[in-house]
Amino acid sequence: MATYRGSVCRLCRREGIKLYLKGDRCFKDSCAIEKRNFVPGQHGRSRRSKIIGYGLQLREKQKVKRIYGLMERQFRNYFEKASRQKGVTGENLLGMLERRLDNTVYRLGFASSRAQGRQLVGHGHIRVNDRKVNIPSFQLKPGDSVSIREKSRKVPCIVTSVEMVGSRGVPAWLELDSSNLSGKVIDLPTRDDVNLPVQEHLIVELYSK
Repeated sequence: MATYRGSVCRLCRREGIKLYLKGDRCFKDSCAIEKRNFVPGQHGRSRRSKIIGYGLQLREKQKVKRIYGLMERQFRNYFEKASRQKGVTGENLLGMLERRLDNTVYRLGFASSRAQGRQLVGHGHIRVNDRKVNIPSFQLKPGDSVSIREKSRKVPCIVTSVEMVGSRGVPAWLELDSSNLSGKVIDLPTRDDVNLPVQEHLIVELYSK
């Protein structure tokens, strides 16, 4: 599977907002967008202009792709599945992205970023309903439990992330048991639970052309 391996700070600067792709650094003064909030490149300072129409829709799609760490084909597949479900397509799309296992690991506070959550899942540190799952895109459903493998509970990055979860909070659709390093999906995520600065209807308009 293709993976973006460039600087993630450039992605935040391209979108003009913090996408929180680098964990704890995004909350510090060392965050790149705090120092250089302009488009990357030689002419970055002069390229920031008002975007309208198609450009606005494209930027919104790119923003959501980058937040969840997806490539174009993956994202398109999610949109097509969301469009076949009942309800509002944009909200269905965000709900499916939120229920990815790597995102849930991040939301529960076991990882400091979604990229780190994806790494923990891929390396076999995560269990779903007491079974090892190493597929980051695994879709969780209400009633599923997510926990850290017993042998992985002293991994430094996991310990540090759990200590910081209090300042970030856990969304209402999840229940965290920090003492046992486990969590549970208690409901489907609603639009209000997705506290991201995105306008999903623009993505629907883009793909509907």
